[in-house]
Amino acid sequence: MIGPLGRGIAHLGNSDTRALNAPDFARAMARLGPFERAPHVAVALSGGADSMALALLAGRWTQDEGGAATAITVDHGLRSGSAKEARTVATWCRDLGLAHVILTWAGAKPASGIQSAARAARYDLLGAWCRENRVLHLLTAHHLEDQAETVLLRLGRESGPDGLAAMPAVSEYPQFRLLRPLLDTPKMALEATLVAANQAWLEDPSNLDPAHTRTRVRAFTRRLADAGVEPQDLAATAAQHAAARAETDDAVAAFLASAAEIHAEGWCTLDPVKLASMDPETARRALARILVTIGGRRYAPRGAKLDRVWAELMHGPLSAARTLGGCRIVPWQKTLLICREPAAAREQISVTNPGKIRWDNRFALTLSGQSARKANAFTIARLGRAGWSAVASDAPALRQTAIPPPVRPSLPALWSGETVVAVPHLGYRRSGAESPPMTLEMPVFAPVLPLTKARFGVAK
Repeated sequence: MIGPLGRGIAHLGNSDTRALNAPDFARAMARLGPFERAPHVAVALSGGADSMALALLAGRWTQDEGGAATAITVDHGLRSGSAKEARTVATWCRDLGLAHVILTWAGAKPASGIQSAARAARYDLLGAWCRENRVLHLLTAHHLEDQAETVLLRLGRESGPDGLAAMPAVSEYPQFRLLRPLLDTPKMALEATLVAANQAWLEDPSNLDPAHTRTRVRAFTRRLADAGVEPQDLAATAAQHAAARAETDDAVAAFLASAAEIHAEGWCTLDPVKLASMDPETARRALARILVTIGGRRYAPRGAKLDRVWAELMHGPLSAARTLGGCRIVPWQKTLLICREPAAAREQISVTNPGKIRWDNRFALTLSGQSARKANAFTIARLGRAGWSAVASDAPALRQTAIPPPVRPSLPALWSGETVVAVPHLGYRRSGAESPPMTLEMPVFAPVLPLTKARFGVAK
């Protein structure tokens, strides 16, 4: 439903909730820059007060900068009136002179975890649009109260110091930079901005549904405020942890640059002497980062499991290989070799047509040539120990490959039934066999998260 324009007027006596003007927003954006000349930004726009205010402010800012803003509404299709609401938002944007796009989340929806799934789908759609339209910056309307709620959510999950940093002002993604220019802005200030501009907004009834965790946390935040703990106090806690996390990110990146080496086949070597001499917490985080990258995961192993292996490393060289986070940690030629655990690389992808695919969350693969004559003729899967034995028997010279033995079983290979057809990393194509219609090009190691990433984004 459309929010009443008078909502929030009673709160405008508080200087923290006055309407934002163009200079206010320009200062907020300057802290997240620098930006290219005439920047084109995308704005995630649900039509609620927060994102509507952001779209209004971003449109003015880009106009002043000689650029452009495109508001993007994702219709999740979860409520009967969502398509109509998206069209209403489109009309408002047209009246504001703001370019607007509607993206639709198509397909079946999950029976559980719907909010999480919808969030993931939203960012997938937004990211694809930004990539296709060569837009670098995506703005979201997360504000002060959102940050406070995130701190409480992280406390409830015992997330630790990193989690208490809550949402960064800047997040780097492969498709875009995610910017949150309103993290220190109260929600009422955003509503006041719309009231001052005589701009309506939508009210989402799901925001009042106590079935959602964040709704319950929002109610608890209000009770805390009544007890004297204001949202800005919780946000200040996040800012302190964010600054500490940014410093730690810098230290971890510097250490990895000096002590670790990533190889194109998806494995890593780590200097154990430098590891043992480094500040323990920094080195521990560095090890976790390596495991995430080599394992093709988004999150590091749980603390207790990581601590056990870490304790062994701190007490001297490993006597034998260890398995953790989908990886193997192997003592090898005076270094630590960290590679994918073959048993964890279970993904098998049947391929019929040329094209691009991702395998094992770690490799970007390209298949060229012609379509197979029959469906499921070829499969992308790990080489495995049996596959390596077959390859070495067929091409004995490959026994001298520089790729270490622990790495070989987890290499991506092209199979035809039970036969290995090609292993590009080994330069192998099966001899004496009819040339397959498709060729597996050299895979590109492209894990979900890189070894080093942008530091936790604290606004300058």
